[in-house]
Amino acid sequence: MRSNKFITFEGGEGSGKSTQIVLLSDYLRKQGIDCFTTREPGGAPNAELIRKILVTGENERWDAESEALLHFAARHAHLKNTVWPKLRRGTWVISDRFADSTMAYQGVAMGLGQGPIESLYQFAVGDFIPDLTFILDVPVALGLARARRRGNHENRYENMDTQFHERVRTAFLEIANREPLRCVVVDAENTIDDTRWAIIETVTQRFDV
Repeated sequence: MRSNKFITFEGGEGSGKSTQIVLLSDYLRKQGIDCFTTREPGGAPNAELIRKILVTGENERWDAESEALLHFAARHAHLKNTVWPKLRRGTWVISDRFADSTMAYQGVAMGLGQGPIESLYQFAVGDFIPDLTFILDVPVALGLARARRRGNHENRYENMDTQFHERVRTAFLEIANREPLRCVVVDAENTIDDTRWAIIETVTQRFDV
């Protein structure tokens, strides 16, 4: 088993990513694994500044091109200052969102296209990819209801219309179909505990934890 792993959680609004990241990290620490949780956009001081202008404000604040550039600027800072140093020290890093979100939200739902996202990925990230990606899938109406119950002020994306979120959901499932070795779709309509155990089972089997 390699001493470090980079695991990402993806999914639409209200899919339960943050909750499951906490539960997985707690489990891994109990197994004696040093792990660190982080998020995108954000996860490093400069990246958190970019996060503020992306996740708040009016729905039409940015066009797809501007948003994609901002996300990859934040991502590069996150990798350079947080993720890569942690991995070099042998730490497992678990991130709430990574580049699949940019493909789903800006590439597909906002219509930018796959090509520009892939080009930006090569420029800002290079050949680095997650070891494992969980895509938490939940019906849009249920996910949005969950998200709105949180009352989070970082609600710019969740305020997009239902059709936008349906495109996001479809995009994530298409990503999983394209990359079945990296991506695992988890039914997040289940209970928190059922979802947790589905994730833990995958991690233990994949990495011999």
